[in-house]
Amino acid sequence: MTTLKNTASATTAAASDARKVDPETVTISGYVVKERYAPDSVETTDPADSNRAHPRIGVPGQYPYTRGVHSTMYRNRLWTMRQFAGFGSADDTNKRFKYLLENAKGTKANTGLSTAFDLPTLMGRDSDDPLSAGEVGRCGVAVCTIEDMHRLYADIPVGEVTVSQTINGPACVIWAMYLAMAKERGIPWERLGGTLQNDILKEFHSQNEFIYPPEASVKLVVDTIEFATQQTPKWNSVSISGYHIREAGSTATQELAFTLRDGMEYVEWCLKRGLDVDAFAPRLSFFFNSHNEFFEEICKLRAARRIWSRAMKERYGAKNDRSLLMRTHVQTAGCSLTEQQPLNNIVRVAYQALAGVLGGCQSLHTDSMDETLGLPTETAVRVALRTQQILAHETGVHRTVDPLGGSWFVEALTDRMESDAEAMIAEIDDMGGVVEGIHKGYFRRSIAEASYRFGQEMEAGDRLIVGVNAYTEGNEDHQVEILQIPHAVEEEQNARLERFRRERDAGGVERSLEAIRTAAREGENVMPALVDGSLAKCTLGEMVQAMADVYGRYTGGPEW
Repeated sequence: MTTLKNTASATTAAASDARKVDPETVTISGYVVKERYAPDSVETTDPADSNRAHPRIGVPGQYPYTRGVHSTMYRNRLWTMRQFAGFGSADDTNKRFKYLLENAKGTKANTGLSTAFDLPTLMGRDSDDPLSAGEVGRCGVAVCTIEDMHRLYADIPVGEVTVSQTINGPACVIWAMYLAMAKERGIPWERLGGTLQNDILKEFHSQNEFIYPPEASVKLVVDTIEFATQQTPKWNSVSISGYHIREAGSTATQELAFTLRDGMEYVEWCLKRGLDVDAFAPRLSFFFNSHNEFFEEICKLRAARRIWSRAMKERYGAKNDRSLLMRTHVQTAGCSLTEQQPLNNIVRVAYQALAGVLGGCQSLHTDSMDETLGLPTETAVRVALRTQQILAHETGVHRTVDPLGGSWFVEALTDRMESDAEAMIAEIDDMGGVVEGIHKGYFRRSIAEASYRFGQEMEAGDRLIVGVNAYTEGNEDHQVEILQIPHAVEEEQNARLERFRRERDAGGVERSLEAIRTAAREGENVMPALVDGSLAKCTLGEMVQAMADVYGRYTGGPEW
């Protein structure tokens, strides 16, 4: 039987052993939890171990940052409360942004805007592309042009408010449009703060919103990292995301290992480009899921900081302390929300958010209760934001740093998750890195196996989900309002796009597109050409296709 004291076996083995015991004693990732923990359950919880070659718990704000990346954490500054918004037209989303900013007034936390794009935009297609029909504005906002970008952030002080953009395959193009928009508004790039998700590797693992082959895709991420290092000192050029890996069905430990190894892959490609690790690493950021298994989620973040800081220091030779910090955004688990009894989702989100805070996140997004049914309504968004504000101002959770640190159980689980994640990272190293693992189908296969195992446990009733396979009385009650996106949004967007094309300089557009092809063909950084293309009024789809003319489009290897 696997226990937290044993650090030799991998998580998959833990899950296999876990099926032989009472499910009430086993975590979602398959760890068997002992009835009680004592000092001998962990190697050490003594802060003095910071002086060892490989310290474990240490003190907050010091290597290896198990207890948090800042010495005072939330006592001096609360986490950023970042709510996801994006639906319909740019004007619709702009109104939601202003609504969120208005409702956040009075909080001591920084407020950030997080932008969700619709499926055509995520796939790098214009709204009038035949493959976009029926999807425009449905799961996020439609953005095809610099004009759309202006409308999206109209009257928003983007030089003062941080902006997150959830975009991956065409991330370099969307970011170029954003930079071009700021330039036209006269806002210096050095004032822009925010995060571009831009993590293409996890798309190949879990979400499928890729455009180009893996090698070309990673090259474009490196282009953005290089450009941000030179031009936008406050901007996080990539948010290395475990969130979607977890949403696809991975365990917490797989999310931990795959996310950090993806980050290492970007670091290695940047070093091959000739970039100084201490020049770009301080602006790398992360994005983790916070799921139902409360203590696993807390320990996952603590272990992640330790693994990342050690890798940056020992594996890549970083000298700047800021390069060692694993700064992370956390979002509550969308895949845990249930269509049945949707008001229960408010409770799920609250304790998932608490886990993210106790784990030491730097920013937090709380899902709306109705997201499993459709795009969130204003009422649901307000409840989600109020959940964070209650957590920040009524629970006292911010008063001390790492309040669960030193718990024998927490430290034992942190150690175990770290050990198993390190074993997975070594396995990926042995196969030649993340890109090679993608071609071999390693990540998809591992995630699928974990997802299948959880499904079996739920169907057998070993994992109880309230309202789904337990306590189902009243499922027909408490229906909530669903936000509907009218077809008129697509018609109006396409009309604007047609007018935009008609009124621009066609010759200038073609010259800009050829400059993008040339930059891609010659292995140059494409960002300057993409910014120029945005200013010349090239559309998203046109710039994406210009690069596809060189890189090709990826449909998956033989293992897929």
